[in-house]
Amino acid sequence: MANAPAPSNVGPGYWSVAVGRALIAVIPAAIITFNRDHSAQLGLVVFGAFALASGLLLVLAGPRTLTVTTDRTLFLIHGIASMIAGALALGFHASGHGFFLFVVSVWGAVTGFLEIYAGIRVRKRAVPAKDWLFTGIGTAILALLLLLLPPNPVVSVGLFGAYLVFLVVFLPIAGLSLKWDRTRERRNTPANTAPTNSAPNDSDSL
Repeated sequence: MANAPAPSNVGPGYWSVAVGRALIAVIPAAIITFNRDHSAQLGLVVFGAFALASGLLLVLAGPRTLTVTTDRTLFLIHGIASMIAGALALGFHASGHGFFLFVVSVWGAVTGFLEIYAGIRVRKRAVPAKDWLFTGIGTAILALLLLLLPPNPVVSVGLFGAYLVFLVVFLPIAGLSLKWDRTRERRNTPANTAPTNSAPNDSDSL
């Protein structure tokens, strides 16, 4: 019993959610990075497609790969908020720079807070707390910079592109590290170790 792995808030398949979020960000990041047109309309279309796809991933896969009810709820809300923001951006893609700033900054504030809160709740567990905190802080910083920097479409859309590059780089590292850690845990766990319930309850995460 003493050698049993510590309970985790994520299931064995959660690593694929992190990698999936990164893969969704690859094409939008490339479009903004290699396209000279940094207009608000392009930004809304790219953001809308990204938010809609990543939100759908969280709604469909997030609850099935998380082991605590509160975490499932937080990421379900995260996914729904992303899908709503994405649908608004695509539906009103010709609304101009002001609408781009509004929808992306509100989305960043809401989803960034949700991910930061999720990370704080499980701060006693290095995984996934540090990954959720890092991603949430990055998203919140995006929202803050969009509000503080001069309202220039080139700057705003370029900043969102930089955020996408951050996701493309960080999330695969986080996801694959989690997968490899799980593999090492299985190898290091003695065969005669008694099985334990690996899913902590909500009170354990506070």
